[in-house]
Amino acid sequence: MGRTSTSTGGKSRIRRLFTWKKLLGTFLVTCLLVMGAFYALYLMVPVPSANADATLQSNVYKYSNGKVLARTGKINREIVGLDKVPLPVQRTFVAAENKTFYEDNGVDIMGTARAAWNTVSGKGKQGGSTITQQYVKNYYLSQDQTATRKLKEMVIAIKVDRQKEKNDILAGYINTSYYGRSAYGIQAAAQAYYGVDAEKLNVAQGAYLAAVLQAPSQYDWHAASEKGRKAVEYRWNYVLDNMVGEGWLDARARAGLKFPVPQKPKAPKGLSGQSGYIVEAANQELMRQGVSEEDLKAGGWTITLNVDEKKQKALVDAVDKELESQLDRKNSKRAASVQAGATSVDPKTGAVVAMYGGIGATEHWTNNATRRDYQPASTYKPIVLASAIDNKAETQDGRRIGLNTIYDGTNKRPVVGSAIPFAPQNEDQVSYGPVTVQKATNSSINSVYAQMIVDVGADKSKKTGLALGVKDGVDFVPTPSQSLGVMNASTLDMAGVYATLAHHGVKVTPSLVKSAEHKDRTVDRPDPIGESVISREAADTTTQAMMGVVQSGSGVRAAGPYQAAGKTGTSENNRSAWFVGYTPELVTAVGLFGESPDGGSQLTLTDAINPGRANGGKLPAQIWGAYTTKALGGGSSARFDLETVAGSGGGEPSPTATGEAPDPTTSPSGEPTEPTSPPPMTPATPQVPTGPTITAPPEQTAPPETTAPTTQPPGDGTGGGNPPNPGNPDPGNPGNPGTAGQ
Repeated sequence: MGRTSTSTGGKSRIRRLFTWKKLLGTFLVTCLLVMGAFYALYLMVPVPSANADATLQSNVYKYSNGKVLARTGKINREIVGLDKVPLPVQRTFVAAENKTFYEDNGVDIMGTARAAWNTVSGKGKQGGSTITQQYVKNYYLSQDQTATRKLKEMVIAIKVDRQKEKNDILAGYINTSYYGRSAYGIQAAAQAYYGVDAEKLNVAQGAYLAAVLQAPSQYDWHAASEKGRKAVEYRWNYVLDNMVGEGWLDARARAGLKFPVPQKPKAPKGLSGQSGYIVEAANQELMRQGVSEEDLKAGGWTITLNVDEKKQKALVDAVDKELESQLDRKNSKRAASVQAGATSVDPKTGAVVAMYGGIGATEHWTNNATRRDYQPASTYKPIVLASAIDNKAETQDGRRIGLNTIYDGTNKRPVVGSAIPFAPQNEDQVSYGPVTVQKATNSSINSVYAQMIVDVGADKSKKTGLALGVKDGVDFVPTPSQSLGVMNASTLDMAGVYATLAHHGVKVTPSLVKSAEHKDRTVDRPDPIGESVISREAADTTTQAMMGVVQSGSGVRAAGPYQAAGKTGTSENNRSAWFVGYTPELVTAVGLFGESPDGGSQLTLTDAINPGRANGGKLPAQIWGAYTTKALGGGSSARFDLETVAGSGGGEPSPTATGEAPDPTTSPSGEPTEPTSPPPMTPATPQVPTGPTITAPPEQTAPPETTAPTTQPPGDGTGGGNPPNPGNPDPGNPGNPGTAGQ
């Protein structure tokens, strides 16, 4: 009985200790403490700055047709505004992740608590977050699944929901999420899975991308197991059914949707091949226009180029066929020393439509199209002629210079009227005797152009060169040797110079970038077409002269089913070989450069590609012709519209119209024949104003026979590999009668 009393007393004490009032009070106090702690946490936890990876973006470089050329950056992400994402596609993400997104306060208390408890209790890492919470996790926090991070996520989500519009949060979520295939953000995902921009996605594709977010590696259709494919199809249907339930998608339209199988994974558009050269050149152009290097490295730029995808392929194919297929780079050091570069420009717009930088940016980083450490050689001679016409220059005895003006083409003839002595040798040391300017241009006769630059004034010639687009430098000295192109220039520079000539003297600045846009701003870019820098007559007369070069001079290998003008050039010791030319529609500069495989020094091209010289009339002209033919769709009927000065002729240039010996021509087989020495000439009575004055000494001798083989094309003034004057080996010294620039 005593035990019963004791037991009853114990129960009474327990009942008294745990009354419903006390339990309710304890619960209320606990709730208040939790609420107080959460409020304190709310006050203490700030909205942090974005994490290191959240704002990283790639730069996207596109061809002129909109296709992606390359992406750069640590993370493949391109942030786009919600206005670039169709509304039905936006809603697929809400239907997949958080149907109450537009009404909630940014958190799901029960879902988050459940996920936190399962994580703490060891039942596995789970989600349960709203879109706002997932955005906070992606943008502000780490991906660690810990209880502490979950609490921070909730607090920051509530604050963010109060501070930002729902559309801003949704945009942040779809731009920071990882979709698999190395794609961060919806724009990169749209390209990776469907090959389109985000704005082109349809609702079925959007539902797939929304579904794949749950498990990117397992739900990628082409990498998924059979179970994974079934799972992603189930989730795809779940997303669309939720959209119908929310009234965002018509049930009949939903019934007609088919599962949108994504494209197979493709390697990221990187910087191998020509892409790296083009991307770097585009970046350099943008930096010249005010975009900082830091801005470009931060990413987020969509840069549309002027590069035409088909013309770019045509240029690469031409170099591969005409040059690379002939070289054994792996087993021959001489072959490995050959570098090619080219730039092609539309003269009417200034657009750089194609660029060849070398064998590949990952193998040879220096861009041979933009490098400015080689001489353009005789491709500078048309600038001298243009300057003579533009300045209305006269010979030493007062005759206006035109294409019919007769000069003395004697080899190593000392210039007259210059305080600086200069007596350059001609190719193969041929003495031509009296020749017209047209003939001197066709055969690239150094002695004629050396005298012409003295007649014009080397300072005036330099001024013309700068106006046309040659870059100034310590090597651009106003001396007679300037006529041989002993300054440095790139194929990009020379393409711009010749584009200005093709555009009748109106300045053309080659432009690689069509537009550069960032989500925050765009770049205001200058007009590639400027003001007239030389007279139309000067430009057109120079074009007329260079038509003769292609028709019957040193550039015959560039001839094709189009009307063309151009000029060959080979520099001192055959270190570079050029052909720069144009049709009415397209200007292209091609250069070959001899470079030691380690990039340390310049080497000769002689015997590196084929026995003998690699002059501008050979491979560069062949590459130019092969590319131009393909780029113009097999040819063109376009014709130059020329306004030339009096005495310069009109229409097609004729090698016999000036009373001189014919230029070398091609044989019936198409192969150039050996140059023939012109007979001695006596001055005729040419038309004023280009009279027959011969500015050479009165004693003339017939030029010696050349020793060139019968397969040698008409001379491009390269000097035949003859060494410079041993008494003055510096090719930049005006007193050196060597082969620099010939």
